[in-house]
Order: sequence, then C-alpha cells, then structure tokens
Amino acid sequence: MRSELFAKRNAEQEINQRWTMQSSKMLRTLITPDAPMVATKGAMVAYQGNVEFSHQGSTSVGQFLKKAVTSEDTPMMKVEGHGEVFFARQASNIFLMQLEGPHDALTVNSSSLLAFDANLDWDIKRVRGMGAMASGAGLFNLELSGQGTAAICCQGDPMILDCSRTPTFVDPQAAVCWSANLAPGVKAAVGLGAFIGRGSGESFQLAFHGPGFVVVQPAETV
Repeated sequence: MRSELFAKRNAEQEINQRWTMQSSKMLRTLITPDAPMVATKGAMVAYQGNVEFSHQGSTSVGQFLKKAVTSEDTPMMKVEGHGEVFFARQASNIFLMQLEGPHDALTVNSSSLLAFDANLDWDIKRVRGMGAMASGAGLFNLELSGQGTAAICCQGDPMILDCSRTPTFVDPQAAVCWSANLAPGVKAAVGLGAFIGRGSGESFQLAFHGPGFVVVQPAETV
C-alpha cells in the first residue's frame, strides 16, 4: 500500500524525547513512570503504550477554595504510565514554553492550555479590575511556575509583544499567555464597544506594562 501519508513528514517521529512537535498542530509526548504529566481534558487525540488517565483535582485546599469561589473549573487529567500521548486541539497551532526555575512563572488563558509537566506548580489567578465587566473571558487564568515545560495552543500563528517599552492593550479573547510578573489591569473603552472586540464587542482590554511579554493570537475565541 502506498500513500503520501506514509511520507516522513506525516509519520510519527519516534524520537526519545519528552516533547516532540509532530507538526505545528500536533504534539507527541513521552510518558514514563517517573515523569507524569497534567493535561486539559479533551486535549488527547491518541496514545500508544500503557498509559492511564485520571481526574486531576485541586492539589491544595487553597486551590479548591479558589475554584469554588471563582467558578474557574478547567477540567484537568493526570497522565501516567509508559507510552506516547499525542495532543492537539481543533487544529490549533501549538508552541512550547520552558520554565527554568522557582522564580520563573507564566500565566495562561485556561482555554489555550494543552498539557504541562506534573512537577510544575499551578494556581488560579484573577485579573484585577475585571469584575462583572466580562462574561468569563480572561477573568480567571492559570499560573504555572517552577521548572518544566508547558504546551500551549493558539488560533493562528502567535505573536509576542514586549510590554516593557510601552503600555500594551490586548483583547481578553486574544490573549494566550503572559509573563506572570505582569499583573494586567483593565482599560475600559467607553463608547467604543461597537468597534473594539470583533468577536463580542468588548468595551475593555487587558492592560500590560512592565518587564515581560504577552503572547497574542490572531483570533478571538468566543
């Protein structure tokens, strides 16, 4: 049997690495007994080997209380065993972020998170000033910290904006992730709701300013 699908560019890349990009839209991960992973439910598209998936609940009382108060409930699963797991989400582009120590942290829009090393710490963070201005979009996000890798997806090619040079304003639906040291505020655009926010006519943006970056996608998830 012959098919272009069997070409090297389409076949599984059997590399003994923890994270391997099969393509810009498909990620292959290596799971071993001493290196489990946490993933958002629905991110797994295939797996090979002896791999088990179980619900990943709150890892502390503080996380449990925050989930109850904020209603932030990104369903997550623990991935354990020995094998390969493939992650993707609706043909979105995927990129990896390596966190390099206890003082390295990243805030991720929960809808953009695919998977991360289980040894990374995570917590729920609220965007200050958002309050009742948003219908959930960008209101609560997940902060990852420590040493390890996180896989993140976005609609289209991601763009990185440097927030240290000038104040940066981003539609909440387009913000994918940002430096955790940045504490975004909210800028209201009174009277411009019909013009700002192609997806839902938002009249506010996330405001970033300081040493750090924000990753933006060329689409608004609604």
